[in-house]
Amino acid sequence: MYLRLNGKKISILIAQNTRERFLGLMGQRHFQHGMLFCKCNAIHTFFMKENIDVIGLNERNEVIFLYENLPKNRIIRVFNPVKKTCILELPAHASHTISLGSILFFESEDII
Repeated sequence: MYLRLNGKKISILIAQNTRERFLGLMGQRHFQHGMLFCKCNAIHTFFMKENIDVIGLNERNEVIFLYENLPKNRIIRVFNPVKKTCILELPAHASHTISLGSILFFESEDII
């Protein structure tokens, strides 16, 4: 799936198992994709190689919190029920046009 931001199409990976949820974008450099953690209300940036943008979404994909250019060695916790919260990690500064209350629309890949 992907997200259109600032005229760009950003590929979004979904963390689907424990390993993917644990690793996230850890250790990656120069990535141009994002990662979505569903049913999640906390993340960390330990062992990250680059700063990231972190966006919290409620069950309607409405932005409930936003950290742009978040450095490594941080813990982010959202005080929203875990079943109703997703966290989206993006490359640093990718979210500069997003604001609290925005609704994000994810699109599936084009099938030809």
